[in-house]
Amino acid sequence: MKLICLLLLCITSHSVDKKVYVCFSKGASRYHYKEHCRGLSACKHVVKKMTIEEAKEFGFTLCKWED
Repeated sequence: MKLICLLLLCITSHSVDKKVYVCFSKGASRYHYKEHCRGLSACKHVVKKMTIEEAKEFGFTLCKWED
């Protein structure tokens, strides 16, 4: 039982710390797992790396190419 709880804790904490990429422009609304995602190719502004939690706080959702 302790091993299962430890594994769940590792999986949960890892997914929160996972870094994603977002385009900070007026119309951007998605985050991306890959820096060279097809969805980021049109970004003419700054691409920033942040955690999924931070991206969600800014209102970003997962890119449809990576869904």
